[in-house]
Amino acid sequence: MFTGIIQATGTITQVNPLTNCFDNGLCLSISPGSLDMSDVSIGDSIAVNGVCLTVTAKPDTLFTVDVSPETLQCTWGLDKSGQLVNLEKAMRLSDRLGGHLVSGHVDATGKVVKFKPSRENGENFTLTISSPRQLLRYITLKGSITVNGVSLTINQIEKGEFSMNLIPHTLSMTTLSELKPGMLVNLETDMLARYVENLLVISGKLEK
Repeated sequence: MFTGIIQATGTITQVNPLTNCFDNGLCLSISPGSLDMSDVSIGDSIAVNGVCLTVTAKPDTLFTVDVSPETLQCTWGLDKSGQLVNLEKAMRLSDRLGGHLVSGHVDATGKVVKFKPSRENGENFTLTISSPRQLLRYITLKGSITVNGVSLTINQIEKGEFSMNLIPHTLSMTTLSELKPGMLVNLETDMLARYVENLLVISGKLEK
């Protein structure tokens, strides 16, 4: 479980096929940047661009993770050497929940429509993303969403697109400052909305 508060940015330094996988899985070597890895053990979870992955080794100053074909199909940015990535270690029960509850299970990818300085404050940026249709029912005004692992608040929804305000601190601490129109991003909707929907479907008060 994660919070969507990014702790550091890292770099995918190497991408190799999984030797024990016949379905195009990958093994990634990642440089953790400023992320403190002293308390991370083999088997621990780290969110990489919003994707929950398991640490398989810690060679030198790097760490490695395996990515399944299923994960590669529904995410973006985990198959490119040199790719900058947002990193967050799994939260402890004693941690502050500064963002929102994030599982690290990406729902789908969205496409950046606009990324430009805000009209109200030139230091802030407005990020507008086009969402897959199946996710729209979970996206609500002032609700939370995770974009490349970053917990953000939705400020506007219109015609299949939603917008968020990014403050300078978020831009400096994450890779979101690198976004450009047309780029894909990993999206995870608020898990509470999905659980509520499932309960309503089970109770017969909502059709799937």
